[in-house]
Amino acid sequence: LVDWLCEVSLFTTKLSVGQREVTVQKGPLYRAAGYPVSIGCHVTGHQGPSLQHFQWSVYLLTAPTREVQIISTNDDTFSYAMYAQRVRNKDIYVERLQDNSVLLHISKLQMQDAGEYECHTPNTDGKYYGSYSAKTKLTVIPDTLSATMSSQTLRKEEGEPLELTCDASKATAQHTHLSITWYLMQEGGGSQATSIISLSRDFVLTPGPSYAKRFAAGDVRLDKLGTATFRLSIGHLQPSDQGRLFCEAAEWIQDPDETWTFITKKETDQTTLRVQPAGRDFKVSITAESTSAEGKPLELVCLVVGSVRDPQLQGFWFLNGTEIASMDARGVLDLRMGYKDRASQGRLQVSKMNPKAFSLKIFSAGPEDEGDYSCAVAEVVRAPTGSWQVLQREQSPVSHVRLREPAARSVVISTRQQAVWEGEALALLCKADGVESPLSVTWWHIPQDQTQPKLVAGMAQDGTVQLGVSSGDPSYHGNTRLVKLDWATFQLEITSSTVSDSGMYECRVSEGSQNQARGRHWTHKISVTIRSLNSSLQVNLLSRQPQVKLGDTFDLSCIAGADYSDLRPPLTMSWRFQPDGSQAFRQLIRVAHNGIIEWGDSLSQFQKKTKVSQSSFRSQLLIHDASEEETGKYECEVEVYDRNSLPTNSPARASAVSHPLRIVVTLPESKLKVNSRNQSQEISIISNTNIECNILSRTIGNLQLAIIWYFSPISSNASWLRILEMDQTSVVKYGNEFHTPQKKQKFHMEKVSQDLFQLHILSVEDSDQGRYYCAVEEWLLSTDGTWKKLGGKKSGLTELKLRPTGNPCECVDACLSMEDAGMYWCKVKEWQLYGHPGKWVSQASDESQKIVLRVQPSETTFPSRICSSTPLLYFLVICPLVMFVLLLISLLCLFWKAKKLSQLSLRTQKDKSLWVGLNGAEGWTTDRRKHQEEDEDN
Repeated sequence: LVDWLCEVSLFTTKLSVGQREVTVQKGPLYRAAGYPVSIGCHVTGHQGPSLQHFQWSVYLLTAPTREVQIISTNDDTFSYAMYAQRVRNKDIYVERLQDNSVLLHISKLQMQDAGEYECHTPNTDGKYYGSYSAKTKLTVIPDTLSATMSSQTLRKEEGEPLELTCDASKATAQHTHLSITWYLMQEGGGSQATSIISLSRDFVLTPGPSYAKRFAAGDVRLDKLGTATFRLSIGHLQPSDQGRLFCEAAEWIQDPDETWTFITKKETDQTTLRVQPAGRDFKVSITAESTSAEGKPLELVCLVVGSVRDPQLQGFWFLNGTEIASMDARGVLDLRMGYKDRASQGRLQVSKMNPKAFSLKIFSAGPEDEGDYSCAVAEVVRAPTGSWQVLQREQSPVSHVRLREPAARSVVISTRQQAVWEGEALALLCKADGVESPLSVTWWHIPQDQTQPKLVAGMAQDGTVQLGVSSGDPSYHGNTRLVKLDWATFQLEITSSTVSDSGMYECRVSEGSQNQARGRHWTHKISVTIRSLNSSLQVNLLSRQPQVKLGDTFDLSCIAGADYSDLRPPLTMSWRFQPDGSQAFRQLIRVAHNGIIEWGDSLSQFQKKTKVSQSSFRSQLLIHDASEEETGKYECEVEVYDRNSLPTNSPARASAVSHPLRIVVTLPESKLKVNSRNQSQEISIISNTNIECNILSRTIGNLQLAIIWYFSPISSNASWLRILEMDQTSVVKYGNEFHTPQKKQKFHMEKVSQDLFQLHILSVEDSDQGRYYCAVEEWLLSTDGTWKKLGGKKSGLTELKLRPTGNPCECVDACLSMEDAGMYWCKVKEWQLYGHPGKWVSQASDESQKIVLRVQPSETTFPSRICSSTPLLYFLVICPLVMFVLLLISLLCLFWKAKKLSQLSLRTQKDKSLWVGLNGAEGWTTDRRKHQEEDEDN
């Protein structure tokens, strides 16, 4: 809702000054009875005071023309009686977000609250110009959500599995989503419940922070069984799982501004779980010197002996039966007040030497440290609520400690800081040992590159403090303090150090007054270096991916110099961006040292998809759904403050700017491949055919396809004509030559599967002969709502030819038959893409009007009678063919006989001529005829 108000504010700033514009959250809004609703209203372009007032009214469903006044920001008597009591009880109230933006809150909706809500702003302008009210519709629906689980008490051993189920269902008429979350409420943990695992409304599983590792290892699961049953499974129970478990179901609905809002929420009964820890056994011992010298170090060690699996141990120290110190399993130390002061002065240390050993060390033991020491160790486990749960605890025996008086007094200087930065406090401890007696102290400073000491401060036996004289610094006395912590410990503190405070410091302790030279005194020196913030500051800007694909996520890291690792000063980190084509950097976001976040005004597109996270020395900028608008140079600036200057709003001690880093957002590489093999089809006239467009591979991601079909007539000089196109939004457009109703009826396209498209051609004619191919294009929808063409490929050519015409009856399939009679209609579904990566979700559907087709019987003709009788058709085709073959054989036989007769006639004529010519040669003739007869016989 706040995002909506920000968008409205940006949009309405474009209106001309003086033209009032009131906008209200877009409806209709669906909310459940018994649950809250918030409706935003915003006004711009107004004149007069910047603080505007708002009046809310409603037109109820029972009286849609009657205005019922609800609440006003400037009139307590505005409410009608039916709403006055709810306004007085704060069940209905108005929250002001800005001078010109408010939210109407109804804490608990009633069914009769449904209606049209109107937001009105009283006129503060010189004249009426613009709009002064806006309306939105609110529909109140019944609460149909239910969540049930039987109440029971379970007793389990550590390491055993657990399964629990809850049933959650809804019967809301509107499109809603469910989210399921399992919770654990530990005993003694108050009313705060710990999330175990949840299934979001977008079907994403998310473990609770305390169960993340066990979820990643598969030990914690959430499964959906059927349509309304959700099962929690824990493979190996731990003692920290003990408590009361329950399931919570929430119902969500998407508003017209595409934001999701929960409308109902239910919790099941609770199951009580008892987890018995596995058996463990260990003992605790304590070691210490029974006799130690006064003023010398005293160390006691608490040791765990025995088998402890994966120990998480807490240590406790006791003196004369009273607890003086403790350390939890994370190493967090808790000291009694007196010991806390000694630890802060560096005189006492409690530490964990290893997972099974704790140490208590007093650097200079005194009479107050004598007595009976003991320790205790507890094995604990971390509960999901963050607290420690004790599994078992063991106590050590008592160890008695006595101190001997020192032979002589000595002085030692100590400091808690390994490195001191300018602006930080410098604290030095000067401690004398020996028998307690009245002491006085003086502190001296020898600056670097000098030999003459300067008095810093002194304290007499009676506690009177004298500060030294510092030239040129009027705040010197307010910056230096000397305090007495006990009879032998003196602390010198410089609250805000500078580089000039570096050098050698000397502590002189005297028995007697400061001015008694005859008194005994002891000295000790320590060298101190104050490091400059500005000289150590370095800023680096890093990115794992300087080139980003459109729609991907990229991140930038701004890292301050590692020299600050022991200081951890307050830092302010600012991000700036220079778009391509711009000459200057503009502020993107600024994260101040106090946690305040400021967005730049001119780069509003970043706010919705940018996440910034910041630690001590690192700021990370995470930008989702990269678009070409994010191409450009990025830089970050780090400002360093010292802690003492924060309350006074002093300027930064140091600052540095990183080198600029250019990020380029590019389109992903297209992997589109289309079948490029040429094909040929030969079909009969007036029949139907399909031309296929087969996609072999495509680019992975949320991409849409555009399919374009082309045709070139059979003439070699004909140009390519565009038949039709289905663009990336599934809108079909026909080419100029195919835009007639006849052409649209003949040519249409079908998506057979994700990778196969077909062009259907009905009743093919001679003019349809030619070459066909398809062009496929990949398109990507960027976050700014524009389409980007990723690539395109062409298929192979399909040549369409007509088969020679045969029997006029091959057209029966293309004609209507009596079976085609009936009712025809079409159904259309609307789909919308949600999320990244996207998922298509059905939004709505509708059907066309129905058309009745009646087929009249055709008139009987002689050709139709022939075509309708199969035997007669076979007789008329086969009989002429047989007669033709017989006639051909007869003709061949006649031709052969005629040729034979011709040969015989020719031979007879030759014989006659021989008889006439050779009649006188009888002997020769006789022999000749004899041979002829033999030849004829042969």
